[in-house]
Amino acid sequence: MLIEAGFDVAFECPAATPMILQLSIHPSRDADLLTPDRIASDPSLPMRSYLDLFGNRVTRVEVPAGLVTFSDRFIIQDSGEPDETPPDVWTTPIADLPDETLLFLLASRYCDSDKLADFAWSQFGKLSGALCVQAICDFVHAKIRFSYPDASPTRCASDSMHEGIGVCRDFAHLAIALCRCMNIPARYCTGYLGDIGVPIDVNPMDFSAWFQVFLAGRWHTMDARHNHPRIGRIVMGRGRDAADVAMSTAFGVAKLVRFEVVTQEQAQHRQTL
Repeated sequence: MLIEAGFDVAFECPAATPMILQLSIHPSRDADLLTPDRIASDPSLPMRSYLDLFGNRVTRVEVPAGLVTFSDRFIIQDSGEPDETPPDVWTTPIADLPDETLLFLLASRYCDSDKLADFAWSQFGKLSGALCVQAICDFVHAKIRFSYPDASPTRCASDSMHEGIGVCRDFAHLAIALCRCMNIPARYCTGYLGDIGVPIDVNPMDFSAWFQVFLAGRWHTMDARHNHPRIGRIVMGRGRDAADVAMSTAFGVAKLVRFEVVTQEQAQHRQTL
């Protein structure tokens, strides 16, 4: 299937402000692009990109005082298949894990697993591997009530446990923290997820957050908010938690004044002769 995706994001800055943006798709999806994934700005500004420590594409730009809009539209090919369900395997012993996965067993800014270890082992200690991960997703899905008005940029996993409310990043953070408690490497993902194959969400389109766990020698996608396989995910960034894949970071004052995201299946037209 073909998916059209993109965004229009505007900031108001009182003075010249350096910024970094994580609004490009992850390089692992570059081969699926049918049109360029290219960030444009109004007014036109010089920008350059680099790959961060997690392999995400990051854009550097210095924004002048006033209003600036960043936008992008692209078409990407997708398999149209739902997320693959992890195989029914046991948790990989820590001694057998690849070196690069060990970072995703540690507590981080928003995934304070050290505060949740006792609860996690009492709740999920008899489970292992894929069964444990699914039980964690079921728990988080039931524990947190989704609410856009209650989004908070400072809420961490232990806060979500106590408050029982949040947005997709909070579902992901709590699930990640609980997986790490159970010695299952888990990493945060952000990107596009349109209403493809599901009823249309009445809320405005937004970027989405989910997570991945390392089982049976590779990473598998999980989503505690929706808690069932979805079609058409387009990953933008991966990291320990949302702090590693912030949509924008301003080294100064930058007020967000416009935020629109597009993610939809595009009809494929075939020419007949």
